[in-house]
Amino acid sequence: MNARSFWVYTVLRILFFLVPFGILMLLPIGREFYWLSAIFAALIGLSLSVIFLRRPLDEVSASLAERRARRTDPTDEQIEDAALADAPGADEAPAPSAGESPEEESAEGERRP
Repeated sequence: MNARSFWVYTVLRILFFLVPFGILMLLPIGREFYWLSAIFAALIGLSLSVIFLRRPLDEVSASLAERRARRTDPTDEQIEDAALADAPGADEAPAPSAGESPEEESAEGERRP
């Protein structure tokens, strides 16, 4: 991941919240209702980041996608092959189909139809 893009995006997002919050806290109503100042500062910061931070967001997203693509996760086919190889009785003959009835052996070793 490009660390510079990540830090630029993170610092600008924090500044887009803190600067309006600081300005709103200078107002008398902002000091009395600090939670209202925080809500308005969050809305202003979100609006500014959507407008001005498109390029850093795209760079961070692209680098995260590249990093994820480089991971060596096994594919579904590899997982299925490993499960079939580890299955007990994988070397034995397949089970009879639904139309055929299996022959059962009794305790003495005789076969019954």
